[in-house]
Amino acid sequence: MNTKNHLFSPLLIFTLIFSLFLNGCYSSAPPEKELAPTTAAPFSEASAENYEHFEEAQLKAQKEFEQQMEDLFISEISGRQIDLHFLLKDPSAYGITKAESPYGHFSLDSINESIEDQQSLKKSLETYDPALLTEQQRLTLRILQSILRIEDKSYGLELYSQPLAVTIGVQAQLPILLSEYIFYRKEDVDDYLDLLANIDEYYKELLDFQRLKAEAGLMMSNTVLDHLIESCESYLLTTDNNFMIDTFNSRLDTLSDLTEEEKNAYRQKNEELLKSDFIPAYQLLIDGLNELRGTGVNEKGLCGFPDGKKYYEYLVYSATGTSYPSIEELLKDMELLMNKQLAKTSLLLRFHPELAEELDTYAYRQTEPEDIMEELKVLSLEEFPSLAECSYTLKSVPKSLELSLSPAFYLVSPIDDYQNNVIYINENPRFATNELYNTIAHEGYPGHLYQNVYFHTHCDSNIRNILSSKGFSEGWATYVEYLSYMMDNGLRPEMGELLAANSIATLGLHACLDVYINYMGWDREQVREYLMNYYEDPGELTDALYNAMIENPANYLSYYVGCMELMNMRETAEKELGERFDAKEFHTFLLDIGEAPFDVIQAYFTAWLKEQKK
Repeated sequence: MNTKNHLFSPLLIFTLIFSLFLNGCYSSAPPEKELAPTTAAPFSEASAENYEHFEEAQLKAQKEFEQQMEDLFISEISGRQIDLHFLLKDPSAYGITKAESPYGHFSLDSINESIEDQQSLKKSLETYDPALLTEQQRLTLRILQSILRIEDKSYGLELYSQPLAVTIGVQAQLPILLSEYIFYRKEDVDDYLDLLANIDEYYKELLDFQRLKAEAGLMMSNTVLDHLIESCESYLLTTDNNFMIDTFNSRLDTLSDLTEEEKNAYRQKNEELLKSDFIPAYQLLIDGLNELRGTGVNEKGLCGFPDGKKYYEYLVYSATGTSYPSIEELLKDMELLMNKQLAKTSLLLRFHPELAEELDTYAYRQTEPEDIMEELKVLSLEEFPSLAECSYTLKSVPKSLELSLSPAFYLVSPIDDYQNNVIYINENPRFATNELYNTIAHEGYPGHLYQNVYFHTHCDSNIRNILSSKGFSEGWATYVEYLSYMMDNGLRPEMGELLAANSIATLGLHACLDVYINYMGWDREQVREYLMNYYEDPGELTDALYNAMIENPANYLSYYVGCMELMNMRETAEKELGERFDAKEFHTFLLDIGEAPFDVIQAYFTAWLKEQKK
């Protein structure tokens, strides 16, 4: 998992909640219409004049596009203080002095304003002739247009948006961002305290939105509601267990230009605001959600709501950016990949029966987080391009939040400060079965951290910093996590292959159930029968998986479908290039493209493959 800074505008084209802002620029474009005849025409004054007009039109279009993208970047990044701070260490260098508001706004009015902005942008982009733009600009144009096409699917379904969710909702993620709000200067402390002072007002807007959902018959069931309330209760922090105090004090100590008297005043103000605004904000959510108990009667997935199936389709394309034309075709290949991986595990166990006994005893060469990071940093050089030097900090999720957060997550570094990176690891016993080695590969090298730093050092397009594609970013991290099982990590090769295949098959099972429950309308009994194809006795797993898919629809698909798209491209490249296939070249191609919907990437992949064949 990774957290994103554009948190609170569910229908904005740049804001897929908590997705990385990792993007790159590609130096080769798929074939456009021919700009000149393949055979040189005789030179004439007329042809020279035509060329001059064409060149003039090019320069004009490129300049206009560049200016519009820069205006769009500034407009988006300066809208919310929480975004601005995490994206830029020094906003003044970009001509930005202050954000418009602490968190922005979450309401039907703000969503409708976003839709109007999207439509206006869509019309504006249609005026550009791609042939007149640079290769990087054409890629940006295609990505924007693809994202806008996906957003079209959401119009009229605004009340289906769910900003509050058990694991990936605003209420679960925001405190971690606040605790990581770096103090570069005194003004940052003031901005942070302003964020604390306004959190209750922002949560009132989220609660009002829930009330509108309830009035429209779109409220979550009591089962989901109870889990959401439990998540909120994790943030009713006490004085003796308050990570918001501890992290604030440690960040404050790094400011050498503050006197001890000023620091003490800030410490007191922080504790006051936690008591007067932060904790009451969560109590407000708890009380408000309890008042809505019983208003949600749909115990099934999203398709149990009137237009839920339609909204789920939007969520799938928004979360994955998949190149598949329909959910049905996507599901078919999802199950195909899952069953191929299961068949692989069966073959490995058949020819190496001793692996079954070794499943309880195998061990990686490195077991400590920092040792794992350093080993992966070296091992990645074999199949991935080299990376600029950067630092990282590994932190543990606060004890009070272990039940509310994911197994691990990476916090994206600012655009202008890629050197400093943070990874959180959840040490709760419920994640004890998760492979720490492969989790760190997902979040660190060659996963999110690696991808983020590579972007920062290979692309100078500001707008690409905030054009997010969760399917690509999580797909990349899942894909390299899969590869990490088979690196020179201390496991015997057959064990690495077995664990890798099992990891994808398990994730595939979750993703397929996500579709069956939220799109096909399966109930708990159908889920149990499906699980019996893979488990002798699913037991409590049936309810656990059913609830997880209802609480966070399409979440698993970001990881699985994104990974599947990348694996499909690699399989195609290996098949067509044979011995000439170079994994490092393939990975460099993907990293240079950066985050983008897969319908865009596929066109570039076709051109890349054609070039490789030469």
